Amino acid sequence: MMTKTWFITGTSSGFGKDLAIRLAQEKDTNLVATARHVEALDYLDQYDQGQILKAELDVTKPEQIKKSVALAMEKFGRIDVLDNNAGLGYFSTFEEGTTKDIQKMFDVNVFGLINMTKEVLPIMRQQNAGVIMGLSSVLGQVGLPSLSYYAGTKFAVEGMYEALQGELAKTNIQVMLIEPSGFRTDWAGRSSNKTATQFPDVYGDVQAGIDAVGKGDEAGDPKKAAEIIVKTVNGSADLPFRLPLGQASVEGTEAKLKADLAEIEKLHDQAVSADFD
Repeated sequence: MMTKTWFITGTSSGFGKDLAIRLAQEKDTNLVATARHVEALDYLDQYDQGQILKAELDVTKPEQIKKSVALAMEKFGRIDVLDNNAGLGYFSTFEEGTTKDIQKMFDVNVFGLINMTKEVLPIMRQQNAGVIMGLSSVLGQVGLPSLSYYAGTKFAVEGMYEALQGELAKTNIQVMLIEPSGFRTDWAGRSSNKTATQFPDVYGDVQAGIDAVGKGDEAGDPKKAAEIIVKTVNGSADLPFRLPLGQASVEGTEAKLKADLAEIEKLHDQAVSADFD
C-alpha cells in the first residue's frame, strides 16, 4: 500500500485534533498537522516517528498557506488528502450580527478554504490523484435561527465544492463534504463568538437557543467521527460527495430535502411556465 500524506488545517482542537490523533497512529500514513500556534500540537509528539510534520498555519494568511504546503512537499513529496477543517462559529440574530464577526468567520470558513484548496489543487493535478475535503455542517443543508451567518459560510462551501467536483470529473481527484450535526467539541465555546439580542420580546426564543449551546451534552462523539472519516477515505475508491455525521444531521437533511421537494412539486407548473414556449 502506498503511504498517503494527509494535510489537515485546524488541528489544535475539535474534529481536527481527534482526526490528527487517529491518523498519527495509522500505518502507511504521513500527517501534516497545522495550527495557528504550533505549540498547541505538542500532543502529537508521542506518536512521531518521522511521519508527522507540525506547521504554523493561519488560513487567513496566504503566505502561511504557501509556506506550510511547501514544507509538506519538501518533507513528504506529495499531498494525497487535504482536509479543510479549520473553522469558526458565530451565534447571533440576522439583524444584530456584527460586520466584524461576520467577516472574520467568512475569512476563515470560506476564503481560508478557497485559498488552501487553490494552493493544493495544482499538486493533485500533477499527481492526477487526491482527495479534497471540506468541513461543512448539517447547517450547509439547513439554516437554523441564531446561526444564519454560520450557515451562510457552509452553504457557500457546499455550492463551491459541488461545482468543483464537476470541474474535476475527468481527473482522479475526488471532493467530499463532511456534514456533522452537534458534536462534543469546543466549537460552540472557544471557537465561536456570540452576540446577545437587544430585543428579547422579538428574539427571546433565538436567544434561548444561543444560551443552550456549548454545554457539552451534544450527541456526537468526535472520536467516532474521526474513525468514520479515515475508514471512508481509506476504504473506497469511490467516495460519497456528502458524508453526514450524526443522527441529527441525517434526519435534519432528510426533512429539509423532503420539504423542498414538496414545495417544488407544488409550484412546478407555474415555474416551468416562465420559459419561452
